[in-house]
Amino acid sequence: MSEVSSNSHSTELTSQYIAQVTGDLERNAKEQDRVGAEIEALQEQLRALQHDHIVLVNMQDALGGSNSAPGAEAAVAPSVPHQASAEPKQSKGKKAAAATGAKKTAPKKPAAKASSVKASSVKASTAGAKPTLVELIRGHLEKQNEPRSAAEITTALTQAHPDRSVKTTVVRTTLEGLVAKSHAHRTKQGSSVFYTTAVTSEPASAEPQQEAVSD
Repeated sequence: MSEVSSNSHSTELTSQYIAQVTGDLERNAKEQDRVGAEIEALQEQLRALQHDHIVLVNMQDALGGSNSAPGAEAAVAPSVPHQASAEPKQSKGKKAAAATGAKKTAPKKPAAKASSVKASSVKASTAGAKPTLVELIRGHLEKQNEPRSAAEITTALTQAHPDRSVKTTVVRTTLEGLVAKSHAHRTKQGSSVFYTTAVTSEPASAEPQQEAVSD
């Protein structure tokens, strides 16, 4: 009888272990599926971030942002400790003060030269660059005899400049800026808004002044 009871007890323990191991395997498989799905989502986010990073780096290189002030600062900064360490200990205080005073005044000329170089480079780049959207819109309005909507102007500019990405919202914002500066006029017909150039009104306003002077 004791052998039978021991055998039945061992079978019960075995079945309990089997059930526990089976449950652990199921939970492990579900956890693997969950972690795998999270890894795939994170990899997709990483690929998107890497793509955005490449685009931003290309834009920075195109705009010349990589050749900015940090390089110049790095070139100027190492000169400070070399001069301070090369001075004798006895005259270190006076000469260090004189050196710092000279350094405060010395970078002014290179800074002015750098600013002039940047200004000239900006002028050269703007001179050789493509016309801005504001210039395109003003030029288009000057050629029109009738008021034009933002959508019509966008379509015309897109056809005239297929290499540029022109959006209606940007065109409308630019037109409103021209209206605020009195460079364009805005008229409303029903629910539609139309724009005309303000250049044609300038000679008309100038003629009465000339007639008044002649009188």
